[in-house]
Amino acid sequence: MSGIDDLPPLRDVIATHELAAKKSLGQNFLLDLNLTAKIARLAGDLSGADVLEIGPGPGGLTRGLLAEGARRVLAIEKDPRCMPVLAEISAAYPDRLIAINGDALTVNPLTHLTPPIKIAANLPYNVGTELLVRWLTPPDWPPFWDSLTLMFQREVAQRIVATPGTKAYGRLALLSQWRTDPKIVMELPPEAFSPPPKVNSAVVHLTALPAPRFAANPGTLNMVVAAAFNQRRKMLRSALKSVSPDIEDHLRSAGIKPTERAEQVELEAFCALARSLDQS
Repeated sequence: MSGIDDLPPLRDVIATHELAAKKSLGQNFLLDLNLTAKIARLAGDLSGADVLEIGPGPGGLTRGLLAEGARRVLAIEKDPRCMPVLAEISAAYPDRLIAINGDALTVNPLTHLTPPIKIAANLPYNVGTELLVRWLTPPDWPPFWDSLTLMFQREVAQRIVATPGTKAYGRLALLSQWRTDPKIVMELPPEAFSPPPKVNSAVVHLTALPAPRFAANPGTLNMVVAAAFNQRRKMLRSALKSVSPDIEDHLRSAGIKPTERAEQVELEAFCALARSLDQS
């Protein structure tokens, strides 16, 4: 018995189904069911929510989410070897788990989920950032999800919550903090995983705001931020000269010194710059 349900411990599951982690899929399995249950609790009250999970692997977090009362879990798994394991979990939690063998970048989860929806995942390292950016930049806001509870390499987690003036501050911090309230809620050492990664990991909880913190056109803001941080060592008047021939005037109207660099500029000022560009 595992302690959270009547299914076997994860080490036994992995051995029985010969689920050696594949580096090509960015797999690092979290084996302690107490930890996966804790991550599920960090996602908040799940009793009235559907949960989207990406990359469940042998199902440790899946079991935690179900044990913590998720109404339904949609688990999208690229590795077909994991599907028999997920089928066993589904049998233990009747009508509450939908497991799809597919690519999270192409599967539309909304055909299987009903709001309120939370996303919780130990994201595969090779697609984690791309998925986060997609969830943060939908065409309409608020998004289909209420919160994200996601595990990343600690370096990526620090980039999400970074503040101006730090090396970690960049596009990911601005995208995250513009529309959500992000917090690092848990850190895990390499030895918590099998195989152990070379870096520490961290869980970030992002709560969707009802509206962005500051008014700005998403496309303009994204363009400006991308251009600014693509050449982060340059002064903004140089880094953004391709954005507008009058960029220095727009920077000044936004309260930004043209000689400042991107990592010195706060979110509110970037939003003001985006508005100035749109008004012209």
